[in-house]
Amino acid sequence: MKKQRFKNLNGVQNQHGVRDFINWYRERMSKKKDLRKTIAVEHQPDYRNIHNANVDSLSWIGHATFFIRINGLTVVTDPVWTNFMGTTKRNVPVTIPIDHLPEIDVVLISHGHYDHLHLPSLRNLPGDPLFLIPKGLKAFMKKRGFLEDRLMELDWWQHYCIQNVTFTFVPAQHWVKRGLFDTNTSRWGGWVLESTDQSLYFAGDSGYFEGFKQLQSVKRINYALVPIGAYEPEWFMELDHMNPEQAVQAFIDLGASHMVPMHYGTFRLADDTGPEALERFEQAWEEQGLAAKKKSVLPIGGTLCL
Repeated sequence: MKKQRFKNLNGVQNQHGVRDFINWYRERMSKKKDLRKTIAVEHQPDYRNIHNANVDSLSWIGHATFFIRINGLTVVTDPVWTNFMGTTKRNVPVTIPIDHLPEIDVVLISHGHYDHLHLPSLRNLPGDPLFLIPKGLKAFMKKRGFLEDRLMELDWWQHYCIQNVTFTFVPAQHWVKRGLFDTNTSRWGGWVLESTDQSLYFAGDSGYFEGFKQLQSVKRINYALVPIGAYEPEWFMELDHMNPEQAVQAFIDLGASHMVPMHYGTFRLADDTGPEALERFEQAWEEQGLAAKKKSVLPIGGTLCL
């Protein structure tokens, strides 16, 4: 049976070929840019709140990985605990080891790219979590030993409720590929987590698109976790990743109360560095006239109480 191929809301798709990769490589070589610059690391993680079931909080593990406490539930987004992503070495240390976490109730997967769906990390998570995954991924994960009754597959705008927390899978502008013949055979997206007291939006991986305004019209968001990195060269990345200025605009479009930047500085996936992404983010924030208290730039391993 022919596999379903998923598309973005507006039909935008990544069509880069070998010639584009060659041009990217040549551009990188001509710039001779130092890509080793790193971002801040929290050397004494806040384990008190990480293990406190009575306090809603989020902790940034790095890249798109967060440990979240909401209404007593423990949630992890796109779990990646590894020192290498392919041949790319992690730029910063893992400050909150996976075995230092409490048992995990729910795992949220945004899409199937290797830097967001890392199978060894999924297998090593403490507890017996439920995996909320994009439509099209269940068969892939079953073949790799994950139990069917722990896999819940959702399409855009579908939701699942656990312990008075509603998880809604929402659109993003991206794509997915792990092998030679599986391009876009599973969905990609972000997640909205809603309890009586809190509403969090985890954007996953996305280019800038009209979906942020659409989400504002249907969801009230307190905290928005938005990617700001892996954008350079922009002629190559712009359909799939936001630059920092676009990320700030996405936050405005969402109508959220607070922003936490993510997806920068952990792995070198493009030609921007973590410090560069942060500098542009801070400048864009100021240019938009946004209050400093409406953002939290967490160090790797840092925790924010909600």
